[in-house]
Amino acid sequence: MNRSLIHFFAILLMSGLISSCSSRKGKEATIPANVVGNANTDIGKTDPEKLPKIEFEKDFHDFGKIIQGEKVTFAFKFKNRGNSLLLISSVSTSCGCTVSDFPKDPVIPGGSGKIDVRFDSGSKRGPQNKTVTVFANTQPNSTNLHIKAMVMLPEDK
Repeated sequence: MNRSLIHFFAILLMSGLISSCSSRKGKEATIPANVVGNANTDIGKTDPEKLPKIEFEKDFHDFGKIIQGEKVTFAFKFKNRGNSLLLISSVSTSCGCTVSDFPKDPVIPGGSGKIDVRFDSGSKRGPQNKTVTVFANTQPNSTNLHIKAMVMLPEDK
């Protein structure tokens, strides 16, 4: 291979690396909650007894029978039963029909919060079972919540 061609590719590679590093300048560096003080990812010696622990009042809610197109909401209440700040990094859902709101600020030990889940039955019909996954700096780093509904057509009331 031609020596000048090798130099060309080396320069191209270096310029790509430099530009990707400079594009991060000015952006706030954040650490995802699932690596902050988590025994599986923390480099230091983390005592599992010092980790936060998320405990939900209930992890399942049945909306019962609802009419197609109806939007229903439920708040999953929780407490931090651990000994350090609880950080919820994200909440994901099993489909686009559920939307959640969750605390963005740390929850102190003994503190509480809620995760609001909305189910939009839209054009759905029949039995519906959905999962909401909460990611936090707990051990394990995810907790599954479940919602259920029986979506009825308006004429089936």
